[in-house]
Amino acid sequence: MSAIRQTTNKSLMLFSGRAYPELTDEIAGHLGVTPTPTAAYEFANGELFVRFEESVRGCDAFVVQSHTAPINTWLMEQLIMVDALKRASAKRITVVAPFFPYARQDKKHRGREPISARLVADMFKVAGADRLMTVDLHTAQIQGFFDGPVDHLFALDLLINHVKERWGGRDITVVSPDSGRVRVSERWSDKLGGTPLAFIHKTRDPLVANEVVANRVVGEVEGRVCILVDDMIDTGGTIVKAAETLFEAGAADVIVAATHGVLSGPAVERLSNSKISEVVVTNTLPIEDARRFDKLTVLSIAPLLGRAIKEVFEDGSVTSLFDGAS
Repeated sequence: MSAIRQTTNKSLMLFSGRAYPELTDEIAGHLGVTPTPTAAYEFANGELFVRFEESVRGCDAFVVQSHTAPINTWLMEQLIMVDALKRASAKRITVVAPFFPYARQDKKHRGREPISARLVADMFKVAGADRLMTVDLHTAQIQGFFDGPVDHLFALDLLINHVKERWGGRDITVVSPDSGRVRVSERWSDKLGGTPLAFIHKTRDPLVANEVVANRVVGEVEGRVCILVDDMIDTGGTIVKAAETLFEAGAADVIVAATHGVLSGPAVERLSNSKISEVVVTNTLPIEDARRFDKLTVLSIAPLLGRAIKEVFEDGSVTSLFDGAS
């Protein structure tokens, strides 16, 4: 069965892109539904084709896609799925993108640059999306790029509960890898009972992607367990350099907690060979066995997404899942 039927005659239907169907299956398990059967394939020239194998007329559709590499393929597939649902008379279409694509391109740093995050939001709207659901946006203002409701969920409690269980009882300092993430660190500190805060003062070369120079620690970290918190880990360069700076400042241990485990290129090797004790991420993105390593802990985001989808479908309150954050 692929839909929940209620007395209101509304039907919830869950659709999965091909990037990470395992996550959709896990979400479906929490909802008690089955993802709608979908035919999807590529033509010889790379064009994508999608067709749903059941009627979607009048349904409340939730289209789940994990924007992992090759990100442009999976973005296009999700857009095509939304277009197909719109043309097949779905009543409401919610794009579920746990990791919002192009979120780091949210503003112009110099002239003649795009604002790609806005472009992506516009494409979802033009395709026919009525609502967006995502987790831990790189910057909160991206919510304003979409002309419609945006459910911005947070993995904060999920990550903090793990840290408490694993590292509770130690002297902890919450560390932001740069000054721009201090607000996130403050929320961590509040949840951990007012632990001290620190941040890494760093410089970044605007002409070289993923290259960071960590300078110095601002805050007290000597002899303490430092929890480095960020929204994502891409190549691992920023996090590893920040950890090295913390150890040089006398940190006893360094733990990394991030929502999105992109883990591109040299990330696994860098993190594995570092002095970092544990790297904690969620499964907003697939992490295949080849990219898993002993220090890595992957927590499931599916229960949070399942609860949010249920609240949206039942016209309940998703605000309770926002954790009061902006």
